[in-house]
Amino acid sequence: MFQPETADFRTPLLGRAEAPHLHVMSFNLRNAGEGLPDPWPRRKAANAALLRTEAPTVLGTQEGLYQQLREVATALPEGYEWIGTGREGGSRGEFMAVYFDATRLEPREFDHFWLSDTPAVVGSASWGNSVVRMATWVRFRDLATGAEFVVLNTHLDHAVEKAQRMGAELVARRLAEFDADLPVIVTGDFNVAAEASEPYDALVGGAGLLDTWTAAAERRTPAYATFHGYQAPVIGGDRIDWILVRPGVRVTAAAVNTFTLDGHWASDHWPVHALVELPGRD
Repeated sequence: MFQPETADFRTPLLGRAEAPHLHVMSFNLRNAGEGLPDPWPRRKAANAALLRTEAPTVLGTQEGLYQQLREVATALPEGYEWIGTGREGGSRGEFMAVYFDATRLEPREFDHFWLSDTPAVVGSASWGNSVVRMATWVRFRDLATGAEFVVLNTHLDHAVEKAQRMGAELVARRLAEFDADLPVIVTGDFNVAAEASEPYDALVGGAGLLDTWTAAAERRTPAYATFHGYQAPVIGGDRIDWILVRPGVRVTAAAVNTFTLDGHWASDHWPVHALVELPGRD
């Protein structure tokens, strides 16, 4: 079974960030449903080692189920909290959870919306997709600097192009509702290729967001495809997991993390990371 050099979890790619920097991580956990080829009980030790090592300031996860997310919370270093709801409502279905280092970040407000024509309706879907899709956002205050910013975490549809496009356009419209000078960070599994898809064009071209991978002053890893399906990493494949930011957010470093532990993957996606710095306050 594949074990890359980065499997040494004692050497983080980015690790815990010191102010004013924020370590942002996006990670499709692969849900803990029964009958999967690599079930959660076999993966959760690798997941825990990865998260303890990287200790992101803020982490957007996709696909996690409620009990699974509770275990992820336990695996993170002491002092982390999380916000989310199931896409079917309450604890039901997959979450777009936002974890954060509560010793560094204070949530000021949060909300959820569904990627549909009725975004306030829990569990709604409108565009031909059979899987319910949603987004969670949190407005934070950085206790170290006083700066405020928004993190939005989402997961676009995996099969229906219209749902992918319309979902991205809805996210772009919701982002436009925040004050223009408020920094925004978007994490997600977009299920389409960066730099070569309509959702990317809607968010990076239309909404004017920056792709942290292309904007980074330093790339800590090659440009691996972010969905691996339990295979060795592929350089130059599709990046379907992105971290996007509003202009003005400085991107110091970016990475795709090909982490395994004792031959076990943490998920069927590689997590992606960005080290960012918010614009200075007046």
